[in-house]
Amino acid sequence: MLSRAASALTPFFGRLTVTSELRMRLPAGTIFVANHDSLADPAVVLAALRGMGVEPVVMAAAGLWRVPLLGRALAREGHIPVHRRSARAALALDAAAEALAGGRHVLLYGEGGLPDRRDAAPGPPEPFRTGLARLARTSGALVVPVGHVGARRITSGSTAKQLAGALTAPVRRPRCHVHIGAPLRLPAETGTGTAAARRAVAAAWRTAVRAVGERGAERTPV
Repeated sequence: MLSRAASALTPFFGRLTVTSELRMRLPAGTIFVANHDSLADPAVVLAALRGMGVEPVVMAAAGLWRVPLLGRALAREGHIPVHRRSARAALALDAAAEALAGGRHVLLYGEGGLPDRRDAAPGPPEPFRTGLARLARTSGALVVPVGHVGARRITSGSTAKQLAGALTAPVRRPRCHVHIGAPLRLPAETGTGTAAARRAVAAAWRTAVRAVGERGAERTPV
């Protein structure tokens, strides 16, 4: 339901294009890791993945499970709540490992949260947390980097600005682009694996930036 809803709604809020470096049929139980820069980007990424026949389990902030209707849908479909900055945070990795072992793909955000910026311009991935590398090591799963740009043009900034952006997006229909990179095996060492994943997502992000012509967004090195 979540992927289907994202696929149906995204065209009303923006113009989505997708490119991919996938040259193989992905094995069951693959990890997708994307940059996270807007409340709108999960819908954009899920719509892009569904167009390629992938409907992953999503690791998302546990607060979403308290939203009426949405919370029930997330629970029913097996998505994974992440209780950040709490002793329960590790439980999300256990649930993700179980989903991977059951043959489901998992989508997560390496940064573990949104950037502390108010502007609508895209920015490169911020430092990753170590959960992705630990999950990849324990599960043995392939990791597919996903870079996207444009979701911040739908909604970003203060609460008032986000609401205004969402209300005007159907008229503006900003361009969004998702680039799916080539699968990789992360190094076993946690720090090295975390750095390798961030580099791969940053490379996919730069490809997405070039696709929409926002060259100024590449000014910050990664």
